[in-house]
Amino acid sequence: MLRVWGVLLLALLPALAQGQVEAARRAVEGWLRGELSPSLEAVLKAPPEAAPGLLERYALFPPPPEGLTVNLESPQVEGERVRFPAALGEEVGEVVVVLEGERVARVYFRPQGLALPGYLLTPLAGWGFLLLSLFWGFLLLQPSPFRAWLGEALALLRAYRGLYLFTNLFLYGLFALGAALAYGMPDLARALQALFGGALEAIGLEAAMGKGVLVLAGVIFQWNFSQGLFLTGLVPALLLGLPLLLLNAARYFVFGLALSPALLGSTFLLHLPTLLLELQAYILVTFGGLVLLARTARGEGYRKGLRDLLLSFYLGALFLLLAAWYEAWEVSFLL
Repeated sequence: MLRVWGVLLLALLPALAQGQVEAARRAVEGWLRGELSPSLEAVLKAPPEAAPGLLERYALFPPPPEGLTVNLESPQVEGERVRFPAALGEEVGEVVVVLEGERVARVYFRPQGLALPGYLLTPLAGWGFLLLSLFWGFLLLQPSPFRAWLGEALALLRAYRGLYLFTNLFLYGLFALGAALAYGMPDLARALQALFGGALEAIGLEAAMGKGVLVLAGVIFQWNFSQGLFLTGLVPALLLGLPLLLLNAARYFVFGLALSPALLGSTFLLHLPTLLLELQAYILVTFGGLVLLARTARGEGYRKGLRDLLLSFYLGALFLLLAAWYEAWEVSFLL
C-alpha cells in the first residue's frame, strides 16, 4: 500500500508544480499591469486608517520598475518560490513569486547585483567563517594588535562613559518606545515588519536558511557588517557623528515597532540576545562618531577622533560576530 501511495504522489508532483507555475505566471502578468501594487503616492496620501494596509501591500508587491521585461516561458520552481528571468535595460535579474499553496504571497524583482554572492552560500564559506571566528578569538587571548585594540576600545568607553551612557539610553530608549507603541498600532507595525522582511528576501537571505549554521552565520555577519556597520554606520559617522545619530534615532524607533513583542510574542525573548548584540554594535559606531565630534569641537584634531571612531567600529564588529553565531543557532534550532 505504501508503494502505491508513493507512485500516486510522484504522479501528482508535476501537476502540483504546473499549478504553481500557472498561479505565478498570472500573478506576474497582473503585477506588470499594476493590478497588485499600490503606488507610493497612494500610500503617502492614504487616510490613517488605510495607510498601514496599503504600506504592507506595497512591501509585499513593490511596483515593477519601468521598462522591466520578464520571460514568463522559463520558470524555475524551488519549493514555494517560482522564478522568472527578467531584465531592466542591460541589468539582468529575476522576478520572484512567493506562494503559499497556490495563493500568491509576494512578488518582487531582484537584480542580479543585489543578490548575495554565490560563494557565501557554499560550505567552504561557512567553514571559512568558523575559522575566522576561532582565529579572531585566539588573537584576543594572546598578546596581539587585536587584543590591544580591544583594550583601547574598552578604555575609550570608560573615558567617555557619560557620552556612551547617553547613546545607549537614547537609542535603546527609542527602540523600547517603538516596541511599546506597536501594541496600540499593530497594523502599522505589521506593515513595517513586512517592509523589512521584503528587503531581506530581495537580497536572497532565504537561500542561506537551509545551508546550515556555519553558512547562515557567515551570511548574517557579512550583511550586518557591510550594510549596517560600515555603509550605514561608519560612513555617515565620518561626518562628525550627528548624521548617524539622527539616522539611528529613526531606525531604532522603526525597528522597535517592527520587532515588538506585540508581533513576535514569546519569540521575542528568544530573539532578544540577537537584538541586544546587534543594536549595541550600531550604538558603538554611533558613539564613536560622537567622540569624533567632541574631539574636533574641542580642537584636539579630527585625526585623534577618527582613531577613536575606528576603535569603536572594531568593537562593534566583535559584537556583530557574536550576534551572527547566536542568531544562526537561534534560527536553526530555536525558531
